Formats: sequence, structure tokens, C-alpha cells
Amino acid sequence: MDALDRVVKPKTKRAKRFLEKREPKLSENIKNAMLIKGGNANLTVTQVLRDVYALKKPYGVLYKKKNITRPFEDQTSLEFFSKKSDCSLFMFGSHNKKRPNNLVIGRMYDYHVLDMIELGIEKFVSLKDIKNSKCPEGTKPMLIFAGDDFDVTEDYRRLKSLLIDFFRGPTVSNIRLAGLEYVLHFTALNGKIYFRSYKLLLKKSGCRTPRIELEEMGPSLDLVLRRTHLASDDLYKLSMKTPKALKPKKKKNISHDTFGTTYGRIHMQKQDLSKLQTRKMKGLKKRPAERITEDQEKKSKKMKKH
Repeated sequence: MDALDRVVKPKTKRAKRFLEKREPKLSENIKNAMLIKGGNANLTVTQVLRDVYALKKPYGVLYKKKNITRPFEDQTSLEFFSKKSDCSLFMFGSHNKKRPNNLVIGRMYDYHVLDMIELGIEKFVSLKDIKNSKCPEGTKPMLIFAGDDFDVTEDYRRLKSLLIDFFRGPTVSNIRLAGLEYVLHFTALNGKIYFRSYKLLLKKSGCRTPRIELEEMGPSLDLVLRRTHLASDDLYKLSMKTPKALKPKKKKNISHDTFGTTYGRIHMQKQDLSKLQTRKMKGLKKRPAERITEDQEKKSKKMKKH
């Protein structure tokens, strides 16, 4: 049995707090990513991992030592690192003659590999090469996906989901205009994926809404899709399952139409409409003769009952 698979009983309060942080929760923590360098990674791949780590800070772990592993053949080392660093996302960089400048991006479910997609780097411009001001650490990016492939092809659809998971950052309830600082743009065109990073500049426009300009910040990557390892539909649905406690409770007797109007149904006891008070009007008043006939009818009904 692996040392990390054993049931560990905490001996100190600090160890207890550490294990409680890793326990399953209804609202999970922010997903961390680990960036791993392969045994034969070149300078290009190493710099790509560093630049992605700069975008992911502080929700990332960069392993500086080389790790001799092949994710598509043996995933045990990735699962070990995932447990050790409590990371559910990973990026693995390697380089060889058959697959030069290779990146593998993937995610975990219950510390086992769920999805994994291999990308080849054809062109790369580093953060250092573009001499512009950069965004502060921990800034939440805006993600833009362009291209029909992201909605049509299954491999590209999963890649889009993976990239959203990887770069989305923390979930926030409110957004401030000044907090929208940079954009990550992904374009799928002619079998290639173009990854660009822009800084958002808010300029004066003479009115309340500012004029927006985009300034390339880096890194810039031209990628090509290689191998894929996708989870089965059943396992993918299981990983996306929402706990019952988080599902909104259905309110009874309330419905909505297509325009968003809310309708409510009220349940009441049966009303006696004969006693209903209507608008008083002289023309509707009963005459004395009508009242006498009504009283006689009521008396006759009572006599029959007896």
C-alpha cells in the first residue's frame, strides 16, 4: 500500500487542520495546478511552464526538477504528485525527436486522471520578450474562445472545458470595472489553437463608459492538437455531479412563463358566493314582496325536512 493511501490519524492540532482542509466539501476550494518538467525538457518548454506559472500564481505549484515520466503510458507519478501537492490540474512539458516542444494539459478527479490533451508548440513568444507592463499576481482573467471547432468537435469541446478549468481562477460574487485587467484569447482555426494574452487598458472616452484598448502582454503560443485521453461519458457526468445540498429547492405552487413573469397559486377553502358582499345600489335592493316570498320558501323547506 502506498504511503499516501493509508488512513492517517493526526497526532497534532496542526495536522488535524491540514487534513480537514483536504476533506471533501460542498463548495470546493480553488483548483490548484501543478506544472511538471519532463526528463528531456528543452529551454522553450521550460520557459512556457514558467510563464504559465506566472499567470496561475498563487494557485500553482512549479516543479523545478526534471521528472522522467510519460503521462500517456504511466499516470501513477502524476497521481502521486496530485495527492502530495493537493492539485487537481496539471501541465506536463517534454521534448523529443518524435514529439518536439510537447505540452500535456489535464485534470484529476478523486486523484485520478480524468482528461488529458497533448499539444505541440509551433511558435512561442515569452512574457520577457514583450516589454510591456504586466498584471499583478492573482488577477482573475477574462476568457474568450473564438472558432466553430470549440462548439462542434468533441476533442476541442473538451479542450475548451479544460482551459476554462485551468485559467478561470477564484469564483467571485461581484465584479469591479477596474478589476478587469487582462484577457486570455483562444482561437481555433485551420487545425491550430492560437493562445494570446492581452492587458486591458481603460481610456477616457468623454462619457461614462471608458474606451477599451488591448495591449499584448504575453505569453503568445501557436499550438497544434496531438493525442487525447478523454474520460468516458459516465465518468465525466459523475465528475460534474452537483451535491444535493447545493441544488436549489423547488418552490411549490410557483411557475414562470417565457418572459420571466412569476405566477403563484393560492389554495383556499370553498367560498359561499351567496354571502359575498357586492356593491350596494338602490336598483339591486329587494322589494318587500320579494322578501316575503323568499321567507315563505325557506319555511316550507324546513317543514319538509321535519
